[in-house]
Amino acid sequence: MKHTLPDGNQLYYEVQGSPNAAQTLVFLNGLTQTTTAWAGVAFTLGKKYKLVLVDLLFQGKADAAPEPRSFEAHAADLAHLLQALQLPEIILVGISFGGAVAQRVLVNNPELVQAGVLLSTFAYRDTYFKAICHTWEAALEAGGTALMVDVMLPMVLSRSYFLKPIISIEKLRGSKANQSLINENVLHQLAAIKESGNYLEELKGVQLPVMLVHGEEDLLCPAEMGKAMADVLPNAQLETIPKAGHTLNLEAVPALTRLIDAFATSVK
Repeated sequence: MKHTLPDGNQLYYEVQGSPNAAQTLVFLNGLTQTTTAWAGVAFTLGKKYKLVLVDLLFQGKADAAPEPRSFEAHAADLAHLLQALQLPEIILVGISFGGAVAQRVLVNNPELVQAGVLLSTFAYRDTYFKAICHTWEAALEAGGTALMVDVMLPMVLSRSYFLKPIISIEKLRGSKANQSLINENVLHQLAAIKESGNYLEELKGVQLPVMLVHGEEDLLCPAEMGKAMADVLPNAQLETIPKAGHTLNLEAVPALTRLIDAFATSVK
C-alpha cells in the first residue's frame, strides 16, 4: 500500500500478521534493504502481533524524492504515516539506517509509540564507521550497486556467517533486492548518514522503554555503540547476539525473534 506525504511523495507499507492483536510491530529497513528483509522475523511474530513493514523514501517500492532526506525528515515522514494508520500500541523496530530514523521518532514523537527496538544502529559515527561508508560510496560511484554490494557484504555479515551461511554469498550478491538497487537512491540514503551528527544528547530525553540489540561480530556498529546509547537512555536494555554481525534480520532470525517477542511482552 502507498501513503501520500504532505509533499506528494509516497511511502510504501505492508500490513501483515494478526489483525486483532493488541500490539503492532513497525519495521524499518537498513540501508539497501526493503520490506522483504523482515520475512524470517515476520513469519513467526506475525502469529502474535500486527505487523507493518515500511519502505522509507529511496527504498524498495517507495518514491524517490528529488533531494536527499535527513534522518529527521524520514522520521517526520514515518510519523505522518503512523498518525494516519491509527495503530494499536506501536513498538518501533529499526535496523541500522532504520534504527537511526526510529531514534528520531522516539525523541520527536513519543506519543505515537509504546516502545522502541534499535538493532545494529548508531547515535554517532566514529572514524572507522565513516571510513566504511566512504568505501561504499566510492564503490558505488566506481562500479554501481553490484560493486558496492561486493564491498559491503564482508562488512555487514559476520565471519561466522561467511563460514556457515544461511543463504549463500553468491545468492545474496545476485538477489532480486540487490539487483534492483538504484545508484542515486543509495547515494541519497548515504547522504542522510553522512550529515548525521552525535545524537546521544537527544536520546537522554527518551522515557519510553528501549531495547538495543547488537551482533557480537558487528564491525560497523559494535556493541560499544549500543552501550553508549544504553548509558544515556533512561529506560534501556542492551542485548548482544553471539556469532552475528550487522545484518541481524538475516543472520540471527531465531534469536532476534525471541528477543523482540520477550521485549514486547514486557512492555504490555
